[in-house]
Amino acid sequence: MARLSQWLLASAATTALMAGAAQAQEPEQEASRFVMVTHGVPSDPFWSVVKNGAEAAADLVGAELEYRAPSTFDMAKMQQLVQAAIASQPDGLILSFTDENALGSVVQDAVDNGIPVITINSGGDVSKDYGARLHIGQSEYEAGKQAAERMQEMGVEKGVCVNHEQGNQGLDQRCDGFVDGFDGNADQLATTYDPTNIRNAIVAYLNQNSDVRGVLTLGALAADPMIKAMREQGATDAFTLGTFDLSPGILEALDAGDLDFAIDQQQYMQGYLPVMFLDQFAKNGLLPAGDVATGPGFVTQENAAQVIELSSQGIR
Repeated sequence: MARLSQWLLASAATTALMAGAAQAQEPEQEASRFVMVTHGVPSDPFWSVVKNGAEAAADLVGAELEYRAPSTFDMAKMQQLVQAAIASQPDGLILSFTDENALGSVVQDAVDNGIPVITINSGGDVSKDYGARLHIGQSEYEAGKQAAERMQEMGVEKGVCVNHEQGNQGLDQRCDGFVDGFDGNADQLATTYDPTNIRNAIVAYLNQNSDVRGVLTLGALAADPMIKAMREQGATDAFTLGTFDLSPGILEALDAGDLDFAIDQQQYMQGYLPVMFLDQFAKNGLLPAGDVATGPGFVTQENAAQVIELSSQGIR
């Protein structure tokens, strides 16, 4: 029995040593590397939340994430950034598909080079034509239309959609839906994304169009100067004011009753989900079977306070 026990102990020790050696020789799986390219300018708080979501997901799954964006709204520069990303051969590409003419061919190039592509935020209606696996975002046209319908329910007969990035496919679709939702009784007001230009353009337009009582902006870059102008003029109660997207300033205005609604597309999820999906695809070949809708939802004075805490954490 003593010899048997000694043999069993020796055998167990040998087995443990062999297993340890095998584990030491087995190479660790390299972390996946994903590149996210968006059109979001650094001054737009919307995109900092998208980036936060992407980075949180990358940290969770142990992936490497590279976030790239042009310093201004510049489709030529964005195209160059996507081309550079493709040349680096990432394990996945995440892209805001803002302009089909500028980005369609480079998305197709990525797909032809075996790089899985997920589009976010803009272009979900056409990105699959160029090989994108799926889209994460909202129907921009339908969201704009719902904004018009909501304003009409609040008694507005004519509105204006302030577009701070004309040529941005998603923003153009928002205004198109808004105008159609009003049966054509709405205009589009094109501005730059300079706050002073936006403020002056809105004030001049409303002074020249006294029958317009609903104003819709398409993001914080335009909403903040609109809210400031309305407060300066003491006109927040004279108009029905809405915007797309959330920011600390937008939530504060909602909570104060100076803004009637904001359309929420949960931009944190637009950063978080594509990283999680691409990680699963790289590891296990798994992806959702269809697009993922993150909006639209409406935030008003009634529920703004619930969202403010998450906004302070960079999540909303």
